[in-house]
Amino acid sequence: MKSNTNQPILFFDGVCNLCNSSVQFVLKKDKTKTIKFASLQSDYAREYLGKLNNLPDSIVFVSEGEIYTESTAALKLIPFLSAPYKMLLIFWIFPKKFRDIIYRYIARNRYKWFGKKDECFLPSSEYKERFLK
Repeated sequence: MKSNTNQPILFFDGVCNLCNSSVQFVLKKDKTKTIKFASLQSDYAREYLGKLNNLPDSIVFVSEGEIYTESTAALKLIPFLSAPYKMLLIFWIFPKKFRDIIYRYIARNRYKWFGKKDECFLPSSEYKERFLK
């Protein structure tokens, strides 16, 4: 699905501990420092992603004007990361249907396995400018 910008944006579940840990990881490993972030609970996400039929509840990645969800979102994020994480691109060999089954299983159980916060993640001052309101 086309978006209205070419800016890479990672939308994430702001109360999910797994998602927040993933955001911290991407912040540190984003070699280009160009990825912006917004929680799925934000007004920005609701406005930006409102055109999606079902708003995903874990991650959405926007890159080069395209909106990606589920396992494809995670894989599209990898080229922005520093080495050796590019090796994870090997997961493209698996069919999307299979990847998404695994992705949905983890997403469905993420609160049970990793916990949940009462409030959305707040970035440190070092990364604040990379978060969209």
